[in-house]
Amino acid sequence: MTTEKLDIIKTIRDGISCGLRNFIPLFLMVILYVLTFWIPYLNVGTTIGLYKAVIGIGRGEVIDPVSIFSRDNFRNLGNFFLLLGLTSIGTTAAAIFMLFPALVIGIAWSFAIYFLIDKQVSPLKALQLSYDSTYGNKWRILFVGLLCGVLIAIICFFLGLIPKVGPFLAVFVCFICSAILVGIQSLMYDFFSQKADAIIAGHRAQFCRYHAPEAPAAEDAPAAEEPVVE
Repeated sequence: MTTEKLDIIKTIRDGISCGLRNFIPLFLMVILYVLTFWIPYLNVGTTIGLYKAVIGIGRGEVIDPVSIFSRDNFRNLGNFFLLLGLTSIGTTAAAIFMLFPALVIGIAWSFAIYFLIDKQVSPLKALQLSYDSTYGNKWRILFVGLLCGVLIAIICFFLGLIPKVGPFLAVFVCFICSAILVGIQSLMYDFFSQKADAIIAGHRAQFCRYHAPEAPAAEDAPAAEEPVVE
């Protein structure tokens, strides 16, 4: 199992650039999401669409805000809810042991939904991929989240102290910081996605159901030898 470390500084630096570059499409996508979240069933598809946007941003793709309404988002509804249920049960059971194991499990499984959507694996395999790919990096993931959260809180606090315009500036900065956090999350997933690909390649027997090689075309298959009649 590879234990390549996540570069915290590079992830945050590139995440800031990535988030700012995608600020407008992300902002429009969130507006569409908020306006339609009250619609049953549709809100599940738009939620999956948001996860897909994070995956695409990490790969440098152009984000289309309307893509959260794509019909393709509804293909994995059953597995999506099953994964949420398994995650809730697992973290709740881990919380019985003085909460700390629940924190570790929560970090280890934090990319499972992305793997479910992106790699087209089962919920259990998604949890396994997330746990294995984040091996040796859980504290780095936690540190990135804490560092970003503290910095954003400090910035918004001091902006809020400015008379009259302070609260409005704080809200505006929160919107920008949200896009930056999405950029950081997308780059972290892209990093762990590459590790997951290596894991899948090294354990193909476990994932062959979902990553089976394409069968050769009929015309390319070797012709069967005719029986020799003596």
